[in-house]
Amino acid sequence: MSSVAERLERVRERVRRAAETAGRDPASVRLIAVSKMHDAALVRAAYEAGQREFGENYAQELGDKAEALAGLGELRWHMIGHLQKNKARHVVRHAECVHTLDSGELAAELGKRWRALPGFDPARRLDCLIEVNIAAEAQKSGVQSADVDGVARGVEAVAELRLIGLMCIPPFAADAEASRPHFQALARLRTELGGPARLPELSMGMSGDYEVAIAAGATLVRVGSAIFGERRAAKSAPA
Repeated sequence: MSSVAERLERVRERVRRAAETAGRDPASVRLIAVSKMHDAALVRAAYEAGQREFGENYAQELGDKAEALAGLGELRWHMIGHLQKNKARHVVRHAECVHTLDSGELAAELGKRWRALPGFDPARRLDCLIEVNIAAEAQKSGVQSADVDGVARGVEAVAELRLIGLMCIPPFAADAEASRPHFQALARLRTELGGPARLPELSMGMSGDYEVAIAAGATLVRVGSAIFGERRAAKSAPA
């Protein structure tokens, strides 16, 4: 079985090729290794192979891994799962970026909790992206496209936050090409809302479709199983 380091290198190479095929600088795409439901030891293995940015879906799992891996000084955590207001205080202790902001109320709560952190530095802000329900799926969280500008203004009004972009999860499909129209729609929405000057990042694309996402303009791709393998219950012991 391939090691985490080997799989990580294959993903990096595919990211590089996808960017070059799209006429983009590979450095314009950042890889977020999604460690949801994987043991902290695998995160450590990816870190030792040079990966620095990791994504988690659940506040409790994020906290457990962040504490287990606290000695890895350059590790940067991203919260990429749906976030309820009552979990904000836990997430801000560890995450440096939240991809799933979906309301002005959550923005205000994150700002409040960020401000209350011990040693709060007003010059340092929490990076946030607005999750867009790009296909208007009733069962999914996220902001409807027509409402994104209003939510963005609410985020921009919170001094402790820095709005850096938009995020989406398209409808599940076995064919990666089925995701292309949704990725393109998110890219168009960013253009309508001020473009990269206001929203520099597009978080889109996962293990099954990240190359298509890169072709559509993704700057952050969230890849889990292609790096860590199939998910299993995470262990609680430190790595």
